[in-house]
Amino acid sequence: MLIKIPRTCDSIESQVTPESIYLSRRSLLGGSVALLAAGAMPQWASAAEASRYADVEAGNAPAWFTDKLSQTQWQAMTVAGEAITPFKDATHYNNFYEFGTDKGDPAANAGSLKTEPWSVVIDGEVGKPGRYALEDFIKPYALQERIYRMRCVEAWSMVIPWLGFPLADLLKQVEPTSKARYIRFETLKDPQTMPGQRSDFALIDWPYVEGLRLDEAMNPLAILAVGMYGRELPHQNGAPLRLVVPWKYGFKGGKSIVRISLTTEQPKTTWQQIAPGEYGFYANVNPTVDHPRWTQARERRLPSGLFSPNVRDTLMFNGYGDEVASLYQGMDLRKDY
Repeated sequence: MLIKIPRTCDSIESQVTPESIYLSRRSLLGGSVALLAAGAMPQWASAAEASRYADVEAGNAPAWFTDKLSQTQWQAMTVAGEAITPFKDATHYNNFYEFGTDKGDPAANAGSLKTEPWSVVIDGEVGKPGRYALEDFIKPYALQERIYRMRCVEAWSMVIPWLGFPLADLLKQVEPTSKARYIRFETLKDPQTMPGQRSDFALIDWPYVEGLRLDEAMNPLAILAVGMYGRELPHQNGAPLRLVVPWKYGFKGGKSIVRISLTTEQPKTTWQQIAPGEYGFYANVNPTVDHPRWTQARERRLPSGLFSPNVRDTLMFNGYGDEVASLYQGMDLRKDY
């Protein structure tokens, strides 16, 4: 399904692709554009698309992921006029407290994470509950590349090309009951492979829990991601399955998801329980509602340095207001932050 958002997401390919790689790809495809459009050479197409991320480190993708790349819809959504964050920054500046509290800890420690085998439980108010091996969980869905802004509540931001599928597609398949109002996401609890969960310093009552209202989850922007930068998710970025909701602060995107539950009551999410005055359930990006300890009116786009700061104004709903503002009509977004 091609999703085209006129104001915030339209762009041409050269706006997000380095020129040398863009031109080499045109040379590679040459006179085969018509054949590729007809799907005659899907392997060539996927290889060409992935090649534009020249700084990407080699991964170790499972077979089910590699098999899906040939059918991937590349650049199903883009961000106009904004450069993609370098892969190294996106994978070495992370919050993933299961592996440590410093930004470099996830990249240094997440190698211990075991992502195969992996299963996901679907339960609660659904007509089709069950435990699914990840390859079976993903099987019904074609992957799409979604290039999204990502805004952290700490006032830094990135632009990341995710690979995933709409969360709404999963929800339609599992058939929520008439009582379902919210979705609760539970992430992996495994202190043996996640050193941050063994730390006495950690304030988190593991596992990490996040949640959405059902109508938020059904919005076409919300996806479950299994990859980024043309390859599978690195461990430090939430392998093998994470939530991406680009109009909300990054902590809403639960990583390494093992359970998705549909509920009648609003879930008690991790950061809301730890500091309810600082981290609300909705966590919509809002430049007019400051964090108690810093402003949210501005953000630092990575890469950014001391002598070359890349600072810009924060956009309401992270720039996706046309697509999501109607979800909060009549709400006081200073109260329901």
